[in-house]
Amino acid sequence: MEKQNQLNYNRIAEAIEYIKENFKLQPNLDEVAKKVNLSPSHFQKIFTEWAGISPKKFLQFISVEHAKKILKEQRATLFDTAFDTGLSSTSRLHDLFVNIEGMTPAEYKNGGKNLRINYSFAESPFGSVIVASTLKGICCMAFEDNEETALKNLQERFPNAMFRRKLDLMQQNALFIFQNDWSKLSEIRLHLKGTDFQLKIWESLLKIPMGSLSTYGGLARKIGNPNASRAVGTAIGSNPVAYLIPCHRVIQSTGNYGGYMWGNTRKTAIIGWEGVKIHS
Repeated sequence: MEKQNQLNYNRIAEAIEYIKENFKLQPNLDEVAKKVNLSPSHFQKIFTEWAGISPKKFLQFISVEHAKKILKEQRATLFDTAFDTGLSSTSRLHDLFVNIEGMTPAEYKNGGKNLRINYSFAESPFGSVIVASTLKGICCMAFEDNEETALKNLQERFPNAMFRRKLDLMQQNALFIFQNDWSKLSEIRLHLKGTDFQLKIWESLLKIPMGSLSTYGGLARKIGNPNASRAVGTAIGSNPVAYLIPCHRVIQSTGNYGGYMWGNTRKTAIIGWEGVKIHS
């Protein structure tokens, strides 16, 4: 089942990449299905199962023009209001969202010495994911198809910690986000290793509503340092918790989606998926 899920995701990812490159031509169902070597009917079926909407409709959400349209309509007003009010009125998700607790200076400096970290692997709509937790909260979530590579990256982040492969309740609650079960999000804490500036940026990311986008410059203005766009980008690129901390919702001021630690195609897929969910 997991292999089939991964195969389907790979096909959908390839289809999305094709649509991204050719969206101005508005490729039809037959053209995209042919590109991924599937019959139109089968492609329509697995795409709809994966995204909850047809390929044609999905195209509207993942185009760059959609991103520009959101930014134009918001004119930063929606984001500003949402940020200042804690987002309680802009999304059914964010009034439940997580809290961040930074690691102590000692934990930060010694690479997680004396920390006990549980980790497990799971499937998400965007491929395989590793999720790890300490007694205080989720310390890592990352998209990674290779389990050995995922564990190696986690161990490099906390070189002196003790690791155990175990799915605990904290991880389960975090993974519910992919099932639209957000009832447990108020119970989630993030236990993160980062500088004060990084923690501040990651907290700001949590306040971008689902289905909305911001820019690097917009976040810099929100923290009171409008000239810090580059530093903001660096902090976003260091985000250790995929999806829960939604760095995928930050794009370039031109409307281009820009880079993403876990792949540009995956970023496009997530933005489109969220757009579908919030508008469905």
